[in-house]
Amino acid sequence: MSEARSANRARFHIPADSMVFARGVRKSYGSLEVLKGVDIDVTTGSVTCIIGPSGSGKSTFLRCINHLEKLSGGLLLVDGEFVGYDLVGDRLHEVRDNLLCERRAEIGMLFQSFNLFSHLTVMENMIEAPTQVRRIPAEQARQEASVLLARVGLSDKHDRYPRELSGGQQQRVAIARAMAMKPKVLLFDEPTSALDPELVGEVLSVMRDLAQSGMTMVVVTHEIGFAREIGDQLIFMDEGVIVERGEPKAMIADPRSPRTREFLSRVL
Repeated sequence: MSEARSANRARFHIPADSMVFARGVRKSYGSLEVLKGVDIDVTTGSVTCIIGPSGSGKSTFLRCINHLEKLSGGLLLVDGEFVGYDLVGDRLHEVRDNLLCERRAEIGMLFQSFNLFSHLTVMENMIEAPTQVRRIPAEQARQEASVLLARVGLSDKHDRYPRELSGGQQQRVAIARAMAMKPKVLLFDEPTSALDPELVGEVLSVMRDLAQSGMTMVVVTHEIGFAREIGDQLIFMDEGVIVERGEPKAMIADPRSPRTREFLSRVL
């Protein structure tokens, strides 16, 4: 472990098994306060599912983890390290773009819209970041990509373009592409919401396999069944705050908060 990580863990009392550590995270856009002091702990190897109505701050928090959104206040560290900042004395200073990219490479993120490069084949999509960012030799990157594509059931799609794949297949390629970077944590922002209902299962199956293999995951989702079955921690957010958190099965069966109960009654 680097000296900076060790120092941060000691200074902020971050547990040794913590992968994502958030304290008092705030995010505002002008006068609009989207996150109002969010505390979240994600243990290494666990699956945290975040649910809540649209506009509750779920996706904004996810984007703060990898510094796609800059915090307005609070602390947020991944594996004991700030992503977009360095601590100098008692003040946080933004890091240069090259260091930000290096740290972001440790954090995979999956979106609703797949975000594959349309002009590249599946294999070309897979090896682009490992060769350009990680500087992995092209042949090694191809071999590792082949293993990952087999893992998501797409061994026969190496030479296809994204337009030739179904939405479920594109999202599975996107997951395999994220895994090709060997991330410490995977962030999922409603990964099945853009899919036809019959394609949702194939993506959730891949996510289930990742969870069972010990991948640390933070999943913003409307798939309550997935959260119940796979999640280690369930968080319900509303209006920029965490209303309730707990073990998924127990929380879904008997939510303590009336607001959580109301939300779940509408989506179950």
